[in-house]
Amino acid sequence: MAKAKTLFVCNECGGQSSKWAGQCPHCQQWNCLQEVVQEAANNRYSQTPQALAVTAPVLSLAEIEAEEVPRFTTGLEEFDRVLGGGLVAGGVVLIGGDPGIGKSTLLLQALAQMSKERRVLYVSGEESGAQIALRAKRLQVEAPQLKLQAEIQLEKISATIAQMQPQVVVIDSIQTVYTDALGSAPGSVAQVRECAAQLTRAAKQQDISIIMVGHVTKEGALAGPRVLEHIVDTVLYFEGDNHSSFRLVRAVKNRFGAVNELGVFAMTERGLKGVSNPSALFLSQHDSYVPGSCVMVTQEGSRPLLVEIQALVDASHLPNARRLSVGLEQNRLAMLLAVLHRHAGIAAYDQDVFINAVGGVKITEPAADLAVLLAINSSMRNKALPRGLVVFGEVGLAGEIRPAPRGQERLREAAKLGFSIAMIPKANAPKQAMEGMQVIAVERIEQAFQRLRELD
Repeated sequence: MAKAKTLFVCNECGGQSSKWAGQCPHCQQWNCLQEVVQEAANNRYSQTPQALAVTAPVLSLAEIEAEEVPRFTTGLEEFDRVLGGGLVAGGVVLIGGDPGIGKSTLLLQALAQMSKERRVLYVSGEESGAQIALRAKRLQVEAPQLKLQAEIQLEKISATIAQMQPQVVVIDSIQTVYTDALGSAPGSVAQVRECAAQLTRAAKQQDISIIMVGHVTKEGALAGPRVLEHIVDTVLYFEGDNHSSFRLVRAVKNRFGAVNELGVFAMTERGLKGVSNPSALFLSQHDSYVPGSCVMVTQEGSRPLLVEIQALVDASHLPNARRLSVGLEQNRLAMLLAVLHRHAGIAAYDQDVFINAVGGVKITEPAADLAVLLAINSSMRNKALPRGLVVFGEVGLAGEIRPAPRGQERLREAAKLGFSIAMIPKANAPKQAMEGMQVIAVERIEQAFQRLRELD
């Protein structure tokens, strides 16, 4: 029997090194090498070069027929939206999120819906069958055809899949699964990478849709090697606040659909329920319009969302005025204040400026720039913006207002929710007038404030 040897495996990229080093020689990350014991190579890795020869035919691109990928629904509309329309046979989905946020609840509800028409299997490495049944009873989920297996050994899971031939399999979670081919502990880099690779291979060969649940680190990133995200077809992140009942599911990778799609759920006593009008979550309900509040339209994937941007400007009693931004990029706030001073003549160097995106949503696109500046100006003047106003647009360092993508969709969403005035970049102005909405197209920040004073 060959002697086992020690290797050092990178937590970030999965690269291997024969000796320890402070920096990974493959991805150049620091303090990420961990010691693992590698078992002797088995027959699967000791095949001859002739056995490993390429057997798939080589075809030209013109010979390959392009077909739309067939999908099937999960029974949850918001979940289907994030997936790009539904699950794909042979597709592998990785979903990660903080502990207790609702990943297992969401998947149990989805499998219960799909079990009415398809063969499904729920493999749990963290809970027993009795615990899952108790949760299903608490959520009032009725799924007599749903099959459960509490197992963490990959070989036994693969045997169950081969015998049962399910169409959808949930692995909860991939960090608990291990294979006897490796001697390292479950959850190690080598185990996670090998188990994910074998499950992905089984999904492709047998046309099974596999959904894997992944743990996250304290920074919120998926635990394990980065190669895990490269292996799968779709990566979803479950976001939410423990103090809020709303949950957001965001797609950051999707080979079968658009990325940055957003699904909104509400956590109730009977599980997660899809929110049909998520814009209402991110708009405060004021009896009257208040200073420092401005509504903008942001784009999350293919979905336009109306979000309220709030600003509070107050005299600073510190040598350095404070700048705080929640839900928006901190560095961009300092840049916008400089543009406001240089091109609009409004100075805030002696003022504390606080910016907040209502509802806990995170806005990463620059189309929120104009809304931030109007909210800051409204708070400084202590005067509310006109009723029914919605804005969007990127502000450049020269004071110009640049267009935002999918401007027409944003305007239609705002009009549907009853907004009557829109201040937008001139390049996004519609060619034809919109019924019930006054569109104000502006090119520069000075022009935006001038038109705003005319509306007062």
